[in-house]
Amino acid sequence: MPSYIAAIDQGTTSTRCIVFDRQGKIVSVAQKEHKQIYPQPGWVEHDPEEIWRNTLEVIALARIKGKLSVQDIKAVGITNQRETTVVWNRRTGKPYYNAIVWQDMRTADLVLEFSDNGHGQDRFREKTGLPLATYFSGLKLKWLLDHVPGLREDAERGDAVFGNMDTFVVWNLTGGTNGGLHLTDVTNASRTQLMNLHTLNWDDSLLNDFTVPRAMLPQIRPSSEVYGTVSSEVLPGVPVAGILGDQQAALVGQTCYEPGQAKNTYGTGCFLLMNTGTELRKSTCGLLTTVAYQFQNEPVHYALEGSVAITGALVQWLRDNLGIIKKSTDIETLARTVEDNGGAYFVPAFSGLYAPHWKADARGIIAGLTRFVNKGHIARAVLEATAYQTVDVVRAMEQDAGVSLKSLRVDGGMVVNSLLMQFQSDVLNGPVICPRMTETTALGAAYAAGLAVGYWQNLDDLRQNWGIANTYEPNMDDAQRTKLMRGWQKAIERSFGWEE
Repeated sequence: MPSYIAAIDQGTTSTRCIVFDRQGKIVSVAQKEHKQIYPQPGWVEHDPEEIWRNTLEVIALARIKGKLSVQDIKAVGITNQRETTVVWNRRTGKPYYNAIVWQDMRTADLVLEFSDNGHGQDRFREKTGLPLATYFSGLKLKWLLDHVPGLREDAERGDAVFGNMDTFVVWNLTGGTNGGLHLTDVTNASRTQLMNLHTLNWDDSLLNDFTVPRAMLPQIRPSSEVYGTVSSEVLPGVPVAGILGDQQAALVGQTCYEPGQAKNTYGTGCFLLMNTGTELRKSTCGLLTTVAYQFQNEPVHYALEGSVAITGALVQWLRDNLGIIKKSTDIETLARTVEDNGGAYFVPAFSGLYAPHWKADARGIIAGLTRFVNKGHIARAVLEATAYQTVDVVRAMEQDAGVSLKSLRVDGGMVVNSLLMQFQSDVLNGPVICPRMTETTALGAAYAAGLAVGYWQNLDDLRQNWGIANTYEPNMDDAQRTKLMRGWQKAIERSFGWEE
């Protein structure tokens, strides 16, 4: 009888369950969006209980669609939106507050406070690989402890527990209030700014600085091992055997197992990761040093990462806030009604700017407008913003790593946009490679789980599954590329320092 691996992909806008076969092909998929909550400008929240209900629903739907019995599923892996922070009561299972999403800006004052007194943004970079920013979980957790009545007291007693969304999903899957496992993997732990990259453990001095009680933190485990089994009726008894933050999962799904191999995921934001092997490589160009993955009984692999906050989310903004398009896929058609951007540039600094600039005071701008510009030019500028931001990250990464990228492996929802992918190749001046399987985030989680239970024997089994669907080659002259990038640099500098 054939057997399969299930992956739960708990993302920023939706939760999915995708079931894969041994060749890494999709057998069944189910997806459900959850509500985006904006209580104040710059604040972004999710309802953790809604996400948990959706998780159960998509697992059940994926099984129904694929006509799959519990016995058909050999293991389940989990991948998740990283940094999104949730605290809940281990006795009742109830969250104390909505999950604070990675895009949320409410900790901007804390970033300034922690950076003061000559410390600067890199105060914790030596230990964590991360600059001080609103992005990471540690400051979000501190905000919750400081602002939610009774939470700190419950945390010190051990009743209140913390996790990114992987931890919350695993805890509920494995029993919840009836002995649910409170754990995370090294990739998610590396995004909290509370784990020491050198020891792979929670760091006492960091916990002291952030005033976080150790009792509320999950156990840190490798990304691929059998942690326990599902107790929920949707997959009873199935091993939970893999956890990876979404961007690390995409790196694994793209089979970037050799130092120097890199991928870019085009989703709500853009996330470019380069495997640096077992060497912890520090960045001097505004990138993050992070954990790539750790397979069972093997050394940890590290990565350099460039994170861009707003890419696909800008297309959604054009759809939902301005109504220029009716559905996200309409943007390519609209952008193709014009030959170029008409001189317009869109800097989507809605949540400040991430790598390589790290400007929390930046805000979104549209620059270079004339009476000539129409909605087709705006649509094109929206797509081009993703490509320009990616080039900025690639150049920083090449400088940090001391190597030039020969090609860029890409995945995520936006890679179906051939106009964007061709423009990306043009301004990058290098090949952009789309794999046959673009659902690499969920596939990476499946690979981690499958390796742990012996469904796949080794990394060579996984490499054999990878194949190319499209390669985009650059088709732009140097003078045009230089002119466009110069315009982008002017535009992005105009966005700096907007917020007082």
